[in-house]
Amino acid sequence: MRSGKRLSLGLGALLPAAVAMALALPTGTVQAQQPKEVKVGLIAPLSGLYARPGQVMRMGAEMAVEKVNAEGGIKSLGGAKLKLVVLDSGDSTEKAKNAAQRMVADEPDLVAATGAYLSSFTLAVTEVTERAKLPVLTLSYSDMITERGFKYIFQTSATSGSQAVQSLPVILATAKAAGANPKTVAIVTDNTAASISSVKPMREKLLKEYGLQLVVDETFTPPLADATPLVQKIRTTRPDLFFFLPTVISDAKLVLEKMNEFGLGKGRIPTIAFGIAMFEPDMLKTMSPELLDGMIGAVGSWGSKGHEDIIAELKKKYNEPWMTQNAISTYADILVMRDALEKAGKADRESVAEALRTMDGGPSKFYPSGKIKFGPDGRREGAGLTIIQWQNAVPVTIYPPELAMAKANWPKK
Repeated sequence: MRSGKRLSLGLGALLPAAVAMALALPTGTVQAQQPKEVKVGLIAPLSGLYARPGQVMRMGAEMAVEKVNAEGGIKSLGGAKLKLVVLDSGDSTEKAKNAAQRMVADEPDLVAATGAYLSSFTLAVTEVTERAKLPVLTLSYSDMITERGFKYIFQTSATSGSQAVQSLPVILATAKAAGANPKTVAIVTDNTAASISSVKPMREKLLKEYGLQLVVDETFTPPLADATPLVQKIRTTRPDLFFFLPTVISDAKLVLEKMNEFGLGKGRIPTIAFGIAMFEPDMLKTMSPELLDGMIGAVGSWGSKGHEDIIAELKKKYNEPWMTQNAISTYADILVMRDALEKAGKADRESVAEALRTMDGGPSKFYPSGKIKFGPDGRREGAGLTIIQWQNAVPVTIYPPELAMAKANWPKK
């Protein structure tokens, strides 16, 4: 009896605490699974040489976050809203790495991020985010980004090497359709990771496969102080095609202005770029549209046919004249994060990363070609590219046909 009484008293003492725990645990679990907000990140250059592209990436990210939240947030998380965390990667790989370290240290509840524009920056940033097991989507091109065996990097654009392979036959077919028959090529590139990756397959095999002779092959470190030596070599050799790969807008302007000064502008030597520096709105601030007309660019993505609604929104909200790769790709990356969160049903990094690895979202709408599906290396399956051209003071899509907003107009010498 005394023993039973002691047991009864003991249970009585424990009962209130047990009830309190029982009541608290379900509530805490629900709150963990259904937070009021979920943090997603953007790490991009908002200062220095590359500030303009970074600012446009921010525009795309803000638009996408607003769209997700306006449509009810993340449904599988009880309507949790997305919260955008933005970090400035600066204008050097060291600054980008430091920004990534701050990001993972200061934002432990960040579930995914996108960035970091320049491939060199992305390579540095993802060394940090990989150790933190933070899934990162990127529009950066360099093949090296997804050649390191990383498990938390997801490349939404076609790689630089792939873009070169895809674009060269299209460019040559466009030239031949206009009666041109290119035989000689000049390559001038800066030494950033994406640019080097783009020209590598051209130098190693593509030019030879298509019967093209490389007559100028120059690499420079941005920013350029003087474009004269580079352009002098182009004037001397007079190539049939000029492949120009700058990543800094000021370098693009400097070379094109010097070419015009030397009598090589206005389509006299057809100019093809890889990357978007020559197609930024800022090019029109100090350069005549006539000097740009006809220039062709191979880029990872661009505002094209089917994107009219978000192009109009970008123009209205930010007064941007057109939607570059930086805006549309970052916009799309945020939507992919949304879909991964919906699939995961959890707001934690590992669950989001696994959802990205196993995602099969069908044909992509905001990236050219391919699917919203990633291979074991983190590359988006079937990723295509967009070929654009300056026409009447606007860079418009001319390839692929399903996205084209104008026909190609081959520059005439």
